This record gives sequence, structure tokens and C-alpha cells, in this order.
Amino acid sequence: MAQIIVRNLEEDVRVRLRERAARHGRSMEEEIRDILRGAVAGDAAASSPLGTQLARLFGGLGLDAAIPEQRGARARPAQFDE
Repeated sequence: MAQIIVRNLEEDVRVRLRERAARHGRSMEEEIRDILRGAVAGDAAASSPLGTQLARLFGGLGLDAAIPEQRGARARPAQFDE
């Protein structure tokens, strides 16, 4: 396990961390570990492009038509039939 020392932390930040830890019923150290885990949790998932993620999620649903590239296309308002 690694250790990190944070220097020059503002007093009000330390106080708010302690209060937050108390609200969650854990030590300030465990609270900081949880905050750090959450801060980097989405990094790995965001590494693949959105289209690739969508294809992985919905690829087996039976859509056979190609979806054309929309980069640079102007947005149009939706048209609804009455």
C-alpha cells in the first residue's frame, strides 16, 4: 500500500473532510480514500469511444441498418406529427 502526504491543506478543507467523515461514520483517512477512489473510478471506462461503448451495449439487438456519421451536421428541431 502506498502512502500520500498532502502538504499545505487549507484548514477549512481539513475541517470539512472531518465533518464529512463523521457524517459517513468513518475515519477521515478512510473518507479520503473513498473520495480518491471515486475520483479515478470513471477513468478506465472513459477510455473507449462512445460509439464503441454503445455498440458493445446494444450490438445484439438486431439493428442491421448502417448509422451514418453525423460529425459536423447541423442540429434540426424534432418534427412531431399531430
